[in-house]
Amino acid sequence: MQKRLNEGTIVYQIYPRSFQDSDGDGIGDIRGIISRLDYLRELGINAIWLSPIYKSPDDDNGYDISDYCAIQPHFGTLQDFDELVAEAKARGIDIIMDLVINHTSDEHEWFRRALAGEEKYRDYYIIRKGKPDGSLPNNWGNFFAECPWTRLGDGDEYYLHLFSKKQPDLNFKNPAVIEEIKGIMKFWLDRGVAGFRCDVINVIYKNTLDDGRRSFILTGKEHYLSTDGCHEILKELRRECIEPYGAWTVGETVFVDESSARRLTDGELDMVFTFEHMEVDQIIVKWFKKKLRPGRLMRTLTKWQRVLPHGAIYFENHDQPRFISRLVGAAGHHRAASKLVGALTLTLGGTPFIYEGQEIGMTGGDFKSLDEIQDIESHNVYALAKKLHIPRRMRMKMISRTSRDNARCPMQWTAEAGAGFTSGTPWLKINPNHRHINVEAQIEDSDSVLSFYKKMIELRRTHPALCRGSFTSLYESDKIYAYQRCVTSEQGLGIHSVFETIVVLLNFTNKTVRLPRALMKYAEREPIISSTGGKGDRLMPFEARLVYGDIIL
Repeated sequence: MQKRLNEGTIVYQIYPRSFQDSDGDGIGDIRGIISRLDYLRELGINAIWLSPIYKSPDDDNGYDISDYCAIQPHFGTLQDFDELVAEAKARGIDIIMDLVINHTSDEHEWFRRALAGEEKYRDYYIIRKGKPDGSLPNNWGNFFAECPWTRLGDGDEYYLHLFSKKQPDLNFKNPAVIEEIKGIMKFWLDRGVAGFRCDVINVIYKNTLDDGRRSFILTGKEHYLSTDGCHEILKELRRECIEPYGAWTVGETVFVDESSARRLTDGELDMVFTFEHMEVDQIIVKWFKKKLRPGRLMRTLTKWQRVLPHGAIYFENHDQPRFISRLVGAAGHHRAASKLVGALTLTLGGTPFIYEGQEIGMTGGDFKSLDEIQDIESHNVYALAKKLHIPRRMRMKMISRTSRDNARCPMQWTAEAGAGFTSGTPWLKINPNHRHINVEAQIEDSDSVLSFYKKMIELRRTHPALCRGSFTSLYESDKIYAYQRCVTSEQGLGIHSVFETIVVLLNFTNKTVRLPRALMKYAEREPIISSTGGKGDRLMPFEARLVYGDIIL
């Protein structure tokens, strides 16, 4: 069957509880998404990635699943979902589901039956006795700053959870678990979904449960990161579930390096989300930030363009603080910098992923206290920081800047109360800046961030160099990033000619800068597009400019 992923695919991620509420309960839902499909069609995207909408106790906002084949009631029903798929398809938009299979909820029927002592279901999870001295089964760390082992009932057994204690890890050494996963995937593929974003997919198979090498973060990760067992499972799922449906996959792959990324995309996943470019402003862990240095970001982007020419391109998602806030903070130039992020997303090689609100330049949240934050990870890290005697003011500053809730604030549709998101009380605080950063204010403004995204998406669709051309870095500094995208045609006898080259010029500073000598020839060329209307030998603050490069016949 023909694969539904192609060089023209542009994905828009929806975090359902924050996108559009249709019934006034303050939580986004499927019918709300349906009501905004025309907006997404006009934006120009052709695929939607839905963060989890499965039935869940919501300990981790849906990433703790209690029934993989049912819809969370506050999101709607299976009938609503089927309507969403049909209405999206009518507009040329595919639906991608979030596949969360490293763990279930502790309220899933499988875990309940494991707790009840059913041997079949005990083997669905990773359950071990403590060590003879009474200590935990091993010394591993946990992604959510918790202990990764929780006692099972009143005995001396524990279950493993690399994330929340309400997210017990599945045992992928058990073939029955793999068969269950295949059934889940086919259930949704039969309902018309085009593929899956696979959550923390490279940690699903644990080679051993031996003690790990002591590490500042995640002791024990060498026993489960991108293991041979994981690779074999991904090949099996691709062969039996993905390929027969012409579906596609993108994997969230933590701590991935060049060699493992190449292997994960060789007959396993279609592409992966890498993290290195999102970590250039952190000190060891994401909770400790430093100033974002554009030069380091450029070097990292160039490296991964060479490693994975057709990877997943993203700068925002539901787990990352808004990139625009990391790039400029409160320094101004919000509109220009937001356009630069859009140009970067839509001109690098690979498949672009746009996160809800990115297309209007939404910023991080405006959280004044921990009570305004819902994210379980943030609360756990705050508690750990308190235990480490980090001062309260510093703890709150750290959390308010880095919490995942920065990306989860409700979508800003209008300037009115509720931001056009809800008529009720929103589940998470709406940023007060919705009064001037919102869709309604931008949709008719030809110079808005939203209008620029529409233009860039159309350019990507109509220019072969942008959607499938090779990538070459031309210039990298702390101020300017320049690269070219080039597409060739074969003239016979192995001879190729260049028939389109587009050069991308990006100014990452809040000052006007002169093009260096190496790029001066592009100063004379008429822009295909400029985010600021600039031309000539100077780039305006945060300007993104595209010009034609040299054509070789």
